[in-house]
Amino acid sequence: RTCRTHQKTPGSVPTDEEKNSVLKLGQLQYSQLEQVPESEPVLAGTFLVNDHPTVVLFDSGASFTFISKAYALKHRYEITELKQKYSITDAGSSINTNHIVRDLRLQVGKESLFISPLVLPQLGIDVILGMEWLKQHNAMIDVESRTLRSSSGIDVVIHVPLQEHMYHTVNVAEAHVEAQALAKIPVACEYPDVFPEELPGLPPDRDVEFRIDLVLGMAPISKRPYRMAPDELKELKTQLQEQLDKGFIRPSSSPLGCPALFVEKKDQGGKRLLGGATVFSKIDLRSGYHQIKVREEQIPKTAFSTRYGLYEYLVMSFGLTNAPVFFMYLMNLVLMNVLDKFVVVFIDDILVYSKNEKEHEEHLRIVLSRLREHKLYAKFSKCAFWLKEVAFLGHILSAKGVAVDPSKVEDVLNWKQPQTVTVIQSFLGLAGYYRRFIKDFSKIAKPMTTLTQKNAKFVWSPKCEEAFGTLKELLTSAPVLAQPDITKPFYVYCDASGSGLGCVLMQEGRVIAYASSQLRKHKVNYPTHDLELLAVVYALKKWRHYLLGNTCHIYTDHKSLKLHIHTTGIKHEATSLVGVNQRL
Repeated sequence: RTCRTHQKTPGSVPTDEEKNSVLKLGQLQYSQLEQVPESEPVLAGTFLVNDHPTVVLFDSGASFTFISKAYALKHRYEITELKQKYSITDAGSSINTNHIVRDLRLQVGKESLFISPLVLPQLGIDVILGMEWLKQHNAMIDVESRTLRSSSGIDVVIHVPLQEHMYHTVNVAEAHVEAQALAKIPVACEYPDVFPEELPGLPPDRDVEFRIDLVLGMAPISKRPYRMAPDELKELKTQLQEQLDKGFIRPSSSPLGCPALFVEKKDQGGKRLLGGATVFSKIDLRSGYHQIKVREEQIPKTAFSTRYGLYEYLVMSFGLTNAPVFFMYLMNLVLMNVLDKFVVVFIDDILVYSKNEKEHEEHLRIVLSRLREHKLYAKFSKCAFWLKEVAFLGHILSAKGVAVDPSKVEDVLNWKQPQTVTVIQSFLGLAGYYRRFIKDFSKIAKPMTTLTQKNAKFVWSPKCEEAFGTLKELLTSAPVLAQPDITKPFYVYCDASGSGLGCVLMQEGRVIAYASSQLRKHKVNYPTHDLELLAVVYALKKWRHYLLGNTCHIYTDHKSLKLHIHTTGIKHEATSLVGVNQRL
């Protein structure tokens, strides 16, 4: 049966009378939200929940209030476990839950109201407010005027986003719903030709056309560039321009390449990537690889066979070894003079970041104009504009700093106890992607990594189980890391023991990154002094791209190290490799 509705107070849950009953999720089964009949008492809009823009569905067919688990984890809402489980019906199927998020603040018009939604693992929308909430506030959905009205004075137009600059994508009954049309997005609305529904055909002739050079017995070699400090990047641009002007170098489309190196550091300058950014937009190119032609004479090399015949590509396809290199080369040509100023590019993902909305308007126009000029097309449904925080490459970026993307961590949380060495390696590889967020990651993981050593007997001990659970727990509560500011001093805290090295990079009392490393067998018996020095060298090398050209203060609990590090031999060992101006 469907539980009856009644008044509730903030933080409430279904009453004793409702326990063991079936809560109704709603009967929304339309292919798109826009297809809902006008008579259907279902509307959606963007509202602030705990100051976060949230897509809220008002559905009188739902019995209670619900929140998406992924959305709750993303914003780090505290999820409380209930003693009683509740069965939620959804068009014939049922979902069980015993988790709730208490006392979230919902801003409706000028009113601040509280909701305590039940958590559902596969809810396709951020929040659903059902009949329970509507009854509590004596609210009615006026479908004709698309307005929510109540006797307490609430009078809000629904389906109009609260923040005009915010773009969301939601799913209702496995349907894809765009909460805001392109025409309503500032700046982006001026470039509809950049967001076609389909690619207009073969890409135009470009300076970059994909080719496959085959050398007998030799595979193409391409190494990614080394990470560089802002000063080095600035100097690199200067030297490249100087040599281009002199005719010493020219642009190349070769798939081969080795990283550039500097012999000596030059003058200081520049700012750290994303530092101070508060507004973000993310642009995803539509089938990016297919926007580059293959050279005519190279087309036969792309041939592939199927049951229905043999085919070959006229455009660059996915899976080719050098495809990412060529695509990055094209994107670097298109956006060269704005890279690392207000644009980051990774393959076909473009991130535009700005300090304020006025700057962001200008930056977006520059980027979209470049895409239009070079006839590069984006997929609107995968783009996001005017965001205060954005998911990019497995992280959540915001003015506060960098955080773990909860949707990516979910795979780690659902990982079952490893039964083989290969599974352990896979788990540590996935969890290790976020090791910068976890203090002493290597020390915690040591019982598990010991099992991956050669000739080690596989015995899953209580220590392994503890390490396994601890890493999962720490990932769910990982801190927001600050973005570094290279105009201010850095502070490095180092510690060493027989089990490994641990370091923390900080600035103005905020953590920028954690780093840790296990000791190799021949270093385990090093004297304390050497281990502490090893930790210092490890930290300086690890964060060289942050520290180069800046003063960093190093803190260690080994006082004698301050004396010995200034001796000729040890100081050379500790600083010559990293080139950092350090104060111990």
